Amino acid sequence: MIVSSFGLIGFVGLIIPHVMRILVGASHLRLIIFAFMSGACLLSFADGVAQLIGELPVGVLTALLGGIFFCWLLARNKS
Repeated sequence: MIVSSFGLIGFVGLIIPHVMRILVGASHLRLIIFAFMSGACLLSFADGVAQLIGELPVGVLTALLGGIFFCWLLARNKS
């Protein structure tokens, strides 16, 4: 629903909280802070790489990262 409403950049809102919960733990206060900062860093990094490649939309990179990440999550949970 997020991706259909806001576009492919919405994957950042789906990837980062999952990664931060794995790395930081379930403490909501720390999770919110780390997710906020990590999401900003990921989007800045993706935009920089997209500009380096040559005016590629940043949503393309976040969609690639999101697709790979969720395939990894599915494969990890099957075993």
